[in-house]
Amino acid sequence: MNFSIEISPITELNNLPELKDVYITLLPGGDFRETAAQAEKLVKKGYNPIPHFPARSIENEAQLKEYISMCKNGGTKQVLVIGGSRDPIGDFDSSIQLLETGYFEGLKIGIAGHPEGSPDISDSKLEKAMNDKKPYADYIVTQWLLNPQPIIDFISKQIIPVHVGITGPLKISSLIKFANIVGAKNSLNFLKSNFSKALDLMKPRDPNDLIGKVKSHSDFFHIYTFGGLKETNKWLMENKYV
Repeated sequence: MNFSIEISPITELNNLPELKDVYITLLPGGDFRETAAQAEKLVKKGYNPIPHFPARSIENEAQLKEYISMCKNGGTKQVLVIGGSRDPIGDFDSSIQLLETGYFEGLKIGIAGHPEGSPDISDSKLEKAMNDKKPYADYIVTQWLLNPQPIIDFISKQIIPVHVGITGPLKISSLIKFANIVGAKNSLNFLKSNFSKALDLMKPRDPNDLIGKVKSHSDFFHIYTFGGLKETNKWLMENKYV
């Protein structure tokens, strides 16, 4: 199996697990230069950095070209192109607009997938957006999920590889909070129906529960740590994934 992990532009790199692929966020209000700089540091340490390109956090084509140029000059070979925050700060309001510029030529491109839908867009529009983006993409990274069936159904419809989004070993109570935020409806219902007791809510959930049910459909897993990098690193080593 292949694992990747997601960090921020200010994450201390000495604490990273020994994984090849490291995604770098560009959150609303963040500076793309910091993400590009973090990518260059990762290259120098032997990692494959994958910076986020969130459409709604990029002002215009000039800034997009500058961001791509900085990443390429720093050794980046791969990117994740996403919609990002709800409110655009400039000319772009969807990832397809970034892809259609053609500026990512020569880079491996990942796009976002939402097997459980998104609170910001209807299912029909989401499906159309996915179909529009796929000709530009090399693979899909999904939102993090806990219920295996939506993932399996989603993978069965795709013609490019799917990297399954999972969480690190977080408490059930934390997962419920994050599921509410991202609109992962099926996973939220799955958590509530399977972990209803107060004692259960305080226990960390083992990501292997989901991996075991999905690994026959995908060999790629992308870990959202939600700040729990130390715990995720420990879990990876205990399971001999690194």
